[in-house]
This record gives sequence, C-alpha cells and structure tokens, in this order.
Amino acid sequence: MEALGDRLKVMVKVFRRECHRVLHSERTTIHGADGMLMLLQLAMADINKQHGGEFKVALSDVLMAWKHLLLDKLHLPPPNFARLENYDLILEAYESFLKRSNTVDLVDILSMYKQLRVEETDPGEPVSPVELFKFLSGNTEVSELPDSSVPSTPSSKSRPCSSQVKTAVRRVFCSYLNLLVNIKNDLALALTLDVPSRTLGRQAFTDIKHAAQNNNTSLFLAVTSFVRAIQLGGKGYAPAESDPLRKHVKGLSDFVQFLDNLEEILGEIPDPSVCGARLVTAVRAALVKGRSSGEAVYAAAEETTKELKERICQLHQIQKQIANGSGTGISPARPKPYAVNHCTAYGGRDTVKVLMALLDEEALTPPCQNKADLLSEDQPVLSGAEGTCVLDLFSLETKSFDPSLRAHTKMKNCHSTGCWSSPAPARSQPVCTQHPNSKPSQLWMKTAALMWSSQPKPSLHLNARIRSRAACSGGLLWRQEVEMPKTEVQARAIGRKPLALRRRERATRGSRWSQSNMEVQRTSLQRRSSSLVSRSKCLARMSARPPVRRS
Repeated sequence: MEALGDRLKVMVKVFRRECHRVLHSERTTIHGADGMLMLLQLAMADINKQHGGEFKVALSDVLMAWKHLLLDKLHLPPPNFARLENYDLILEAYESFLKRSNTVDLVDILSMYKQLRVEETDPGEPVSPVELFKFLSGNTEVSELPDSSVPSTPSSKSRPCSSQVKTAVRRVFCSYLNLLVNIKNDLALALTLDVPSRTLGRQAFTDIKHAAQNNNTSLFLAVTSFVRAIQLGGKGYAPAESDPLRKHVKGLSDFVQFLDNLEEILGEIPDPSVCGARLVTAVRAALVKGRSSGEAVYAAAEETTKELKERICQLHQIQKQIANGSGTGISPARPKPYAVNHCTAYGGRDTVKVLMALLDEEALTPPCQNKADLLSEDQPVLSGAEGTCVLDLFSLETKSFDPSLRAHTKMKNCHSTGCWSSPAPARSQPVCTQHPNSKPSQLWMKTAALMWSSQPKPSLHLNARIRSRAACSGGLLWRQEVEMPKTEVQARAIGRKPLALRRRERATRGSRWSQSNMEVQRTSLQRRSSSLVSRSKCLARMSARPPVRRS
C-alpha cells in the first residue's frame, strides 16, 4: 500500500507544524513501533519489580500487553483474551516514561491530529485507527518506506547477519542524532552510552540511573552535570570521592566530549546539508575506529552513512522549496542589538529542523518482524563487549541495598545464634561513657554503675537504627557493613539520662573546674610573691655590703 506511507507522512507533517499549540517543547521526538514496544517492555518490567518480582518480563506477556495497549489507545474493541493483572499500572508507567523523556508515540499523534488540523488542504483523517493498528502490529506492507527486517539466515550464530547489524547500526546513528535534538530521551542514551566501547556497562548505567533519580533529572543531564563538576568544579564543588560515578570518570568524560564535538559542529556550520554530513561522518568515524574493512559493522556503517547523507540533502532541498514557495516577501527579523550571542543566536536551528524531519521518517519505519531479536539479549555486538539488551541495562537489581533492613537482618541472626562481637577497648567507647579527667569522682562512678545495672538489654530495632545511622553519618560507603560491639550499643543507651541527673553532673563538673581554676591561680600568686620576696632580700643584701675601695 503505497498510499499509506504518504498519509502517515502527512499526519506527522501537520503535527510538526502545529505541535507548539499542545506541547511545551518544540524538540519533542516521536517513537516508532519498535521504540513503543521497547518502552512497553521497560514499563512492564518496572511494574513487576515494584510488586516484589524481578526486573524481567516474558515475551508472551509483552506481546499480549502490546495488543491491548494499541487497541485501548486507538479506542478499538478489545481482543478476546483477558488483560494482564496490572495493566492499568503498566499503562500509567508507559505514559510516564513518554512524558519524562519528552517523547510521543504515533498513536498520540493520531489522537492530536483532529485538534491540530487548521488548513483546508489538510485531510480530515489521513489514517484510520484500524490502519494504524495494522501498521504498528506489522500486518501491513509499506513498500516506499525502507523495511530493514529481513529474515536472518541460519549460517553461523557467532557472527550476526548483515541485515541485523545494519539495523542496529542505523539505530545507533539515529540515537546520536536524537540526543542532539532531545537530550531528555533516556532510551537514546541507553543505545549510545557504550557504543563504541567506553567501558560503560551495566554497572555504570545503574549508577547513572541512581544519580538521575536522586537529582530528579534525565540520564543525560545526570552524566553531563557530573562531568562538568569534575572538569570545572573547584575543591568545594567537585563530587565526593565516594560517589559511585567516580569509577566511570574516563568513560563518561569520553561520552560527553564526543557529544560536545557534535554540538560544536551543529552550531558552527550554518548549511544543514554540510552540517548533517559532518555529523554523520563523525558518528561513523567513532563506530569504525579500530575495525577492519572486512567486518560487518564497518560495511554497515559505510552504507548507513551514505544513505543518511543523501537523505539529509534531500530533506534540506525540500524545506528550502517550501520556504521559498510560502514566503511573504518580508525579510526575517534580525537579532536584537542587545543580544549577547546575536551572531550565533540562530546557529544550528535549520539543521535541527532537518534532523527532526529525518527522525520522523525513521519513526515511520515498519516494525521489526522478529520481536524476539528486538527485545532479547541476542543483540549484535557493536561496542566490543558482551551484547546486552536495553532491558538488562535498565535493571536496578544488581546493587539494590537497604542499610537499615540489612542491619536489622544481621542483628536478628546474631541475636538468635548468640554471636556477639567482642567488646571494644576503652579508647573506642563513646564520649558519654568516658570521664574528661583522668581520675573520676565517686559521684560519677556511682551514677555510671547505677545506669549500667538498671539498663535493659538493647532491642533489635535500637541496634538497627544505630547501625544505620553509623553507616550514614560516619562517612562510610553504603555497601560496607558496620559492626558495633555490645558495649557501645549499651553506651549509646546510657546517653539518655534523666534531666535532673544530667544537671547534677553538669554542676559537679562546673564546681570541679572552678576549684581547679582557683588552685591554679593560688599557686601562681604564691610563686609570684615568693619571687618578689627573694628579689627584695637580694637587693637588701647588696645594699648592706660595704663599698669596695680602689687604690
């Protein structure tokens, strides 16, 4: 159906022209069928993890929820099989991911098309919900849009076929360009973080995701803020040495530096055709670095670079013709004279429009026929390390840690088995059990003995709280165990004395300090008076001595 591709392009074109009326950002990108399916898989795995399971989901459940999602959003009759148990939560997580990453899907564009259509030339309904459902499900053949899903040959399992590698390489190219347009796209960052290899595997992505959740930002902003703090921050603004991202400084710096180079190309070259070609060439150089010309990744990168350069030039010519044909004869407004960067205020804006048109066409690509290859871990190796899928990267199960829970569990096991650690020496006891003077008073000793004898055994909850506070406030790493002896736990409990007893001890310490201070003053006065007396005696003895006569 050649007409379906044209109608899909018209729908996206109208959306791009009028999206400023319904969206807060003009750089909102579109997820195609494959991107929607990958986001649905992440949402389902997240819901499974929240309900006590693992960050995993079966392929059959994803396909079942995929059909329900499309029919529900397109307002079509539901299928004859029942929905999943947590379908409402899955749908909410899916929509939240779209909103957080500043993206929309093709179903949202169709639902917004009716209120965005303003011109008479725009068709009333370019694509019906049934046609869009068939297109997203993969039941419709679109000949004019490139279909990269070619059945793989079972020749060799160790080396992936060229069609699968080309699809993966093209996805990486478009993900880099997507990050230049929309820095909030977390899926694009996941596909480009370790391609080419920067030693940023699953653990690095998990640390980045933790940092983004703590700062309530996107993954890209979490990475760039950390690298900028390392490069530009002084002694007081640099990240702490215990920051988990410190272990990945080199890889993160290389990733940010590469994107900075792409940003410089985008801002310095005004011609969109030349700028787009330079951007694609830079991505190609990074992918083929250190590879031989006989590898499948090298050949796929060369072919993808040539196709993207030609398509960028074509889109630029189309936009120039549209701009010349719809011109009003009025020159565009010049930058304000008080603008600081008036020379580069509009640098790269035309190139961004061309890149967005290219990414919109990529979103209209027919879906991959083999869903298992798209969602499983058997991905082509592009980074030189083990191939991992996006679901494995977003998993947070590797280092999930709750210090209070682990401390409570460990203390419970020790209490049940009777394994208490040996008491600490006197110098390691807390300040509340140590006397400031070398020789404590009898009142202090009686008070301490009374409190030690009357104090009950420490409860598990108290010990767990003390251990967790020690782990948080002691400057330790969050993965380290904190062993506290029994004597220290009891000593912490002694710190909560009655108010009258604390006042009595304070008064005793004050009186003892005043007495010692008076003794010091008395001793200094006695020494001074004795020195004065001796001096006066010496002067009297010298005056009583007869003078010496000289001959």
